[in-house]
Amino acid sequence: MIIEFVGADVEAAGKSVAALTASWGYQPEPAPTAEPATDPDNTRGVDPLALTSLIVSIPSAMLAVADIADRIHKRRRAGELIERAQQLRAQQAAARLVREDRSIDLATLTPDQLLDLIADEPPAT
Repeated sequence: MIIEFVGADVEAAGKSVAALTASWGYQPEPAPTAEPATDPDNTRGVDPLALTSLIVSIPSAMLAVADIADRIHKRRRAGELIERAQQLRAQQAAARLVREDRSIDLATLTPDQLLDLIADEPPAT
């Protein structure tokens, strides 16, 4: 997820959000400036037999419980991030979620909307 800061004091806004994410155990990383070069000869495949064994070995009930617990945990964090964005807006700064097609002000989202937007993002490569 890429968060962009705009407004009067973007440095303080960045530090504020970085402090929040650090309390969760995630250190922010600067956004990449250029696409890394990829080696087309370096292709790795997934062993279908190993993948099938892994999928079959995990009971579906455990996955369902883990997914619900994970969603609750992420929803709480999303709420904290949105609350921080609303505080920043009061200080004349904005935190925006940057997507390929647009950027969205975090202060206007609900926790569920934020989680859905993040889930819809293509995985980072």
